[in-house]
Amino acid sequence: MKKNEEIELIIDQVEFPNKGVAKYEDQTIRLKGGIEGQKVRARIAKNKNGNVEAKILEVLEKSPLETEKGCHHFGVCGGCTYQTLSYENELALKEKQIRSLFEKEGLHVNFLGIEASPSIKAYRNKMEYTFGDEERGGPLSLGLHMKNRFYESVNTWDCNIVDEDFTLIRESIRDYFEQKKVPFYNKRQHKGVLRHLVIRKAVSSSEILVNLVTTSQSPIHHEALKDMILSLNLSGRIAGILHTINDGLGDTVKADQMELLYGRDYIVEELLGLKFKISPFSFFQTNSLGAEKLYTIAREFAGDIDDKIVFDLYSGTGTIAQIMAPVAKKVIGIEIVEEAVEMAKENAKMNGLDNVEFIAGDVLEAVNDLKEKPDLIVIDPPRDGIHPKAIHKIIDFNPDTFVYVSCNPVTLVRDLKVFMERGYRVEKVKLMDMFARTNHVETVCKLEKQ
Repeated sequence: MKKNEEIELIIDQVEFPNKGVAKYEDQTIRLKGGIEGQKVRARIAKNKNGNVEAKILEVLEKSPLETEKGCHHFGVCGGCTYQTLSYENELALKEKQIRSLFEKEGLHVNFLGIEASPSIKAYRNKMEYTFGDEERGGPLSLGLHMKNRFYESVNTWDCNIVDEDFTLIRESIRDYFEQKKVPFYNKRQHKGVLRHLVIRKAVSSSEILVNLVTTSQSPIHHEALKDMILSLNLSGRIAGILHTINDGLGDTVKADQMELLYGRDYIVEELLGLKFKISPFSFFQTNSLGAEKLYTIAREFAGDIDDKIVFDLYSGTGTIAQIMAPVAKKVIGIEIVEEAVEMAKENAKMNGLDNVEFIAGDVLEAVNDLKEKPDLIVIDPPRDGIHPKAIHKIIDFNPDTFVYVSCNPVTLVRDLKVFMERGYRVEKVKLMDMFARTNHVETVCKLEKQ
């Protein structure tokens, strides 16, 4: 097969993370995306040393698994993967993918299945929208990136994984700047003003935080914008409005400077009876009700920790640490983002927890200064997993138990092999679907010293 050759395929299986696998004349073809049972037209993108990759151009026939209509934007928007599956089929597919990934890596473990998200609609508590256009020179758009595209964004007026307040705020701000002819930031030319809109909403309090991110290339009239947002007929309550300046070249939300236009710069969420302040750049699970289930699993896997010392590595705003604290002797959390550490300290104080300590620093370096000997270490790293140099330092603490919470099963199985080589066994594994309608899933593992 030659590059750019077009062929028709039936997808036999989908491997994590959303990699279609098909056969063509006894040749295995791998594709980005797809659903088992779909017939697709694809173009060969690479054929090197027998490894053939192709790009899906068109779905010719739907999979028998596709029984749902999904939202209006499905197939164009890059946000969701499984809008057209029943939720039962989605859960079964995710569990099958992760089981297969573990088995492929030679990890035969005690799987406890997959826990469903409490809700599959309007479950997200945070959305990061991008300003742009749906076609070059077209009207201003504000939404998610188009599928497999970097520069264009989709007006997600029919998105069903957020509640109506998100949609109303997003559409109103888009209309406001469209009428005022304020240009979006062109990532090719590095010119323009509007970059992102970040909205957070707490499930328990219904508080909403709105953060507009722009360049400094043209001023924003704050009063008119603030008054427009506050006039919206929302089911929740606006707790704060922020304007963030970001003149960086990368397509990430960061703050060169930030101004509070209204209210306060955080919202308050409640999980498992504890309250948590969430600031603009704090990490917090995007599915609040799902997070309660996820952390309940982690706490159950931790077992009896009465009068024991717990380390919470990559602790974010200290959610896991504070959930463990009421039944532990002491909990120490380490997090590299200083803002998150400060918020974690405030959260612990607000919840009346005096046996929790939070340290700002890179886990790779910060673990060198820890003097206590932990009985349990909880690890919840970013998608890249544990730093290869940090993992051995962590294992050297030699606790009886590790609880590893992972948002990326690929790096998880890589890390688990190291734990097993160092004398730990994987006691049990349970999946938690925190990201319904997408190909992502959280995995919780309990490891015991042999």
